[in-house]
Amino acid sequence: MDGAGGEAELRELLQRATTATVASLLFVRGLRGQAVRGVQRLTQTRRILAGPAFTLRSIPAREDLDVPSVFHDPAHPQRRAIEEAPAGSVLVLDSRGDLGSAAAGGVLLKRLEVRGCAGLVTDGTLRDADPIADMDMPVYCAGRNPLTNLTRHHAVDLQVPISCGEAPVYPGDWILGDGDGVLVIPAAIAREIAEEAVEKEQLDAFLMAEIAGGAPVPGTYPPCEAVLARYRAWRARQD
Repeated sequence: MDGAGGEAELRELLQRATTATVASLLFVRGLRGQAVRGVQRLTQTRRILAGPAFTLRSIPAREDLDVPSVFHDPAHPQRRAIEEAPAGSVLVLDSRGDLGSAAAGGVLLKRLEVRGCAGLVTDGTLRDADPIADMDMPVYCAGRNPLTNLTRHHAVDLQVPISCGEAPVYPGDWILGDGDGVLVIPAAIAREIAEEAVEKEQLDAFLMAEIAGGAPVPGTYPPCEAVLARYRAWRARQD
């Protein structure tokens, strides 16, 4: 992971991109399974989610272990995740795609927001959904459910590789979320992807203007050499 200054710069670059653009860049590198399946943005904010992943893994709950008293233990993995996820990080909860109970609720997510975390993603459900929807911190989940997490989830590990919505997530991978969904960007190529994405967004904006002006799709998208020449001239005028 980059240092604080590098992390801030990388975040700013990714927030200028879209998941659609980044997905295309990942695709040409052979990475086809980086989208978190089945999740949607719960919060009303349109702020782009971007930050390094802090992971929490869970296994199915067991009745003799997952009782309300476990939450009095500050070492409980779920509680530790809420307190230890660094400011600027995205807490990614592996709920195994189990929608039978919430992975977390409003109090815990408010704590994440107050601590300055960038957001939360889970392939499970959340409760206290209406208050969460009003938060400025972007939150993505697979649905709503009033049942406590102990009903179905037993939190076990922090900062280990997990699966979230069938996407592999390693601690420190970069998470990008917008209205289309959530992507996981391998940490080793996150900066490279971000820089290419900013350039591609500018090209796509130019091509959109060409299409809006009546240009046909063939030769424009993808662009032929003549269109690229016009783009380069347009870019030179912007600079």
